[in-house]
Amino acid sequence: MKRTSKRFRLLLAVHKYLGLATGIIVLLVSLTGAAWVFKEEIEPLYEPEFVFEPAAEAELLSASRARELGQAVFPEHAIHGTLFEGTTAPVEVIFYQVEPRFYQSVFLHPTTGEILHTKDHLSGFFAWALLGHMYLWLPMDVGSMIVKYGILVFLFIIVSGLLIWLPGRVKRLRKNLSFRWKPTTGWRRKNFDLHSIVGVYIYVFAFLFAFTGSVIGLPWFYYATYKVLGGSGDPSFVIPENVSAGRTAAADDAAIPYDRLVPRLMREEPDARSFELHYPYSETSSVYVEIERGEGTFYRNDYRYFDQYTLEEIPSPGVYAKYADADFAKFVMRLNYDVHIGAIGGIPGKVIAFLASLVIASLPVTGFVMWYGRRKKGKKRPPAAVRPTTYAEEEPIKRDKLAKEEYRV
Repeated sequence: MKRTSKRFRLLLAVHKYLGLATGIIVLLVSLTGAAWVFKEEIEPLYEPEFVFEPAAEAELLSASRARELGQAVFPEHAIHGTLFEGTTAPVEVIFYQVEPRFYQSVFLHPTTGEILHTKDHLSGFFAWALLGHMYLWLPMDVGSMIVKYGILVFLFIIVSGLLIWLPGRVKRLRKNLSFRWKPTTGWRRKNFDLHSIVGVYIYVFAFLFAFTGSVIGLPWFYYATYKVLGGSGDPSFVIPENVSAGRTAAADDAAIPYDRLVPRLMREEPDARSFELHYPYSETSSVYVEIERGEGTFYRNDYRYFDQYTLEEIPSPGVYAKYADADFAKFVMRLNYDVHIGAIGGIPGKVIAFLASLVIASLPVTGFVMWYGRRKKGKKRPPAAVRPTTYAEEEPIKRDKLAKEEYRV
């Protein structure tokens, strides 16, 4: 595509005006994304820390007892699940509901059940940053749509930017990927280089963050990506139903079956970091446990489902089941969030994600400056008419030029 063609000019115009329309969205989402990256590393520095000496005879608090104690603190709200990390760390009862919006945790002593601490996940700096990242601090319904489709448009802007940069550049690739500034280089040229050259260097990260963000935010985009990857079946989070007929007479007199589940899984998975048990939401639904394996990442987590009465394990056809059973499409979908925040590369990956997000935030700024600078330049006053010189004024000038030419010879 030649730079003088109509298609190129059209692409340039679309890139420019879509960039102007979504620039503030990209700027705010990138900055708040950078702020979120190190949440897991920073929060423990200022939150209360509880570490308990393991007691030989003390038993871990049961799931049903933890539910009872947590519900007593927030009786009007729904429990999302309970997180167990053994007898040396608190048991966390997690409350979450969308309407009315509520997201808090109650921390209990792992053996006695004493209430240690409550945490509001919707307050503090990181909660504020996440609200900006997902909703731009607007009402949820409005902000969510603006961010989701604003980032989807940004995907097109990224691709169009590369197509605009490519013509005539491949042959002079090294030259066009370096800053060749001189003391006389104007600010407009420097700003143009910061937008185009930096944009090329950051292209892969910008595309990855925008793409993985669209997978998280747009269900239809998530489904389409899964199908393109060759996935089959239902890619959503599927909680299977019980396989047994229901509660038996013997079960009515016995202890709650899922109280035995976490201790059993701890024996089976001694290297796991934590076990988050999710209570059955009805008499026919299964109980499931999320087993966290990798510190700081989520893609290797296991999601195991059990009949709430017999504890028979039930396979799930969804993406979120046993990690070992994931095919290629499910594996890639599991990687999505860890790629989005850079956790897939550990601390170095998060550093790259943090710096890349800051650089991406600069692109709408330099793009706006380019547009504003050209707009302002186009409105300059025409130069004043130059008075023609007379013969008497022009003759000495000609003689002076002739003398210089003779001197050179």
